Amino acid sequence: MTEDFACDVLVCGAGAAGLTLAIDLARRGVSFRLIEKMDDPFRGSRGKGIQPRTQEVFEDLGILDRVVAAGGFYPPQREYRADGSFAESDVVERQDPTSAEPFQIPLMVPQFLTERVMRERLVELGHRPEFGCELVGIEQDQDGVTARLVGPAGEEVVRVRYLAGADGGRSFVRHALGIGFPGKTLGVRAVVADVVLTGLGRDAWHRFNEGAMDRQMSLCPLAGTELFQLQAPVALEGEVDLSAEGLSTMVAERTGRDDIRIQSVSWASAFTMNARLADRYRVGRVFLVGDAAHIHPPTGGQGLNTSVQDAYNLGWKLAAVLAGAPGALLDSYEEERRPVAAGMLGLATKLLDAARQGEMRRGREVHQLDLGYPDSSLALEQPERSGGLLAGDRAPDAPLRGAAGQPIRLFELFKGPHWTLLGYEAVRDAVPPRPGLHIHMFGPRGDMSDEGGYLRQAYALASGDWVLVRPDGYVGAIVSAGETGALERYFRDIGLEPGS
Repeated sequence: MTEDFACDVLVCGAGAAGLTLAIDLARRGVSFRLIEKMDDPFRGSRGKGIQPRTQEVFEDLGILDRVVAAGGFYPPQREYRADGSFAESDVVERQDPTSAEPFQIPLMVPQFLTERVMRERLVELGHRPEFGCELVGIEQDQDGVTARLVGPAGEEVVRVRYLAGADGGRSFVRHALGIGFPGKTLGVRAVVADVVLTGLGRDAWHRFNEGAMDRQMSLCPLAGTELFQLQAPVALEGEVDLSAEGLSTMVAERTGRDDIRIQSVSWASAFTMNARLADRYRVGRVFLVGDAAHIHPPTGGQGLNTSVQDAYNLGWKLAAVLAGAPGALLDSYEEERRPVAAGMLGLATKLLDAARQGEMRRGREVHQLDLGYPDSSLALEQPERSGGLLAGDRAPDAPLRGAAGQPIRLFELFKGPHWTLLGYEAVRDAVPPRPGLHIHMFGPRGDMSDEGGYLRQAYALASGDWVLVRPDGYVGAIVSAGETGALERYFRDIGLEPGS
């Protein structure tokens, strides 16, 4: 007897991680529900930095241009001295795009605007979050998950195949699973608030008393809004007045100026910084995504980006297993993403120490373009490569030309929910076509041309090589002409069987 499921996946939490997972599942035709216990969308700016690697993810999901239009770029930082004079510098190192890395500069987009764009994209795909719906109970067995929900219509019990907990640092899902969340409190408490103010221009990120943790303050104009984001460390204990009057008093005390006035506060929070990492990302058919799996200081703008990429990693794997791929594929989610989060926590903590000393400049280390999965069970090389691009690395972009004469970017070939196989001066019939795989050939009778040699250089290719690129833009396999049998075994392991 076939069991009836309400849907394939229940996604708990409609922040950036949950929305990314929902968009990815929607475009793959997977049935799901996206629930959020809050009655309304998050309205704060907290995760405002969109790193270059996440920009690539957003381009694939069809929202990058809209996210850029909603926000903008970081202004220069203006550090004020005690006498009122100041020095200006860039917050982020400016680098020009390259053929392999088309996005080099972090964006500034307040989190509530990023999530608004994501919800609009989800509506285009025929879905929307269910606000005011809370997960209050989980039971699972080998076949599925039974979830108890409480919403506007009362309590309901739903049966689903998988559950993803994207429900934040205080995750109900993580607590219900009994997953440990070790780490440490970092000895820093801070205020972050989105305010309307007068007395400062919007042409700079205004910073006062850098390096003095008792007096430090920054006021950053939020791109795409009329708001400023106020950030300031505060005492570890005691109440903090987050009203317009209270924050105006703090601003006057820390800047020594009486011309800067907070007119209104749209959102504010006082929080203690922690660095914590879940012991596990998966128990049976339940997964942790985003802040439910890792929390960290906000320095370096890593959190939202890491959360988005968690979901981007999990989405295609859930869809593949639901379509018949071996269930072991889901083991690679924790295998790949947990080490990335561990590294991110270390980086964010190091940058917090630098911020305490007044150093805020950020470089390539925060862009996340160098992150990959070289030790993953999904990384295959036949024969093993000693240098250049390796299996598990981020797949670079490259300018190409189609056989019909039109220019095209390699990322355009990747865009969508499919796998992509590139045959470089290889024999076309050596790999049969199959559903879910797009094959592109480079050579005398190929459908694509590498006129400038950008592909060959970026991927370090020899004649006869095959490169398999995963749906999330990482290199799954690189094999030579004589090793297509290894490629066929790889296809079986990920559920890509030849078409009839």
